[in-house]
Amino acid sequence: MKIAMLARNPNLYSHQRIKEAAETRGHTLDIINTTRCYMNIAARRPEIYYNGEVLPKYDAVIPRIGASVTFYGLAVLRQFEMQGVYPLNESVAIGRSRDKLRSLQLLARDGIGLPVTTFAHDPKQTEEVMKLAGGAPVVIKLLEGTQGLGVVLADTDRSAKSVVEAFRSANVNILVQEFIKEAGGTDIRCLVVGGKVVAAMQRTGAEGEFRSNLHRGGSAQAIKISSVERTTAVNAAKSMGLNVCGVDLLRANHGPVVMEVNSSPGLEGVEKATGKDIAGMIIEFIEKSAKPGRTRTRGEG
Repeated sequence: MKIAMLARNPNLYSHQRIKEAAETRGHTLDIINTTRCYMNIAARRPEIYYNGEVLPKYDAVIPRIGASVTFYGLAVLRQFEMQGVYPLNESVAIGRSRDKLRSLQLLARDGIGLPVTTFAHDPKQTEEVMKLAGGAPVVIKLLEGTQGLGVVLADTDRSAKSVVEAFRSANVNILVQEFIKEAGGTDIRCLVVGGKVVAAMQRTGAEGEFRSNLHRGGSAQAIKISSVERTTAVNAAKSMGLNVCGVDLLRANHGPVVMEVNSSPGLEGVEKATGKDIAGMIIEFIEKSAKPGRTRTRGEG
């Protein structure tokens, strides 16, 4: 098979591992810088140009689109889809997962456990929003934040009100969520491939840090998850329409709650923690699934 990967940094561990896994199984994989693609949007002839030349036809495309270039990256991915190229994750599904508010609304619609989450436009409604979230401590999140950036833990109602009002006065959209204290600064990252949890790790935040992201100094270890947690992760992936994703869970007193669904999960932490060949599983899934024109939305939505 001839596979394209949309990624800006070819040297990242995850990208090198996927390329290595593809080539080990006899495929060719080209890493294409997403932002250097440009498109000819013509009737019945959707073309993609790269470095001055029309890209050849690929059997499958693996989108590893950075959060900062989501809008342009999804436009490029839609162009691949309109050519009938099979996407590991479809543009519509990635768009859902990248919109924090929309993703939570879809998860809630499907009955998947979530922390109490509130959203409002008017800063005058701050006290009502705080009350709905159960009062301090609360977690305040920027809608556009990634890898733990733009996430604030407010310990008191007064500090929470100050943070919310400051963000909203700057016209920044935020979510206010209940703080799951019983999680103890840890979360669970489940890797879902093709509707199955293929690996799970527990991430623990650095000393004094409530965020458990590995990029922020957290640590990880393999963990055995319960059947309820497994089902929650699989259903969250299904709600987004993602074939491959990382689902982040917290263990609340009332059961697992989903914090986020990541459409381009990093592989380094989970492969090293679990010893599993996740990159190989991704390529195996593509081998079984990639057929011309099999994209459900074909660039729509």
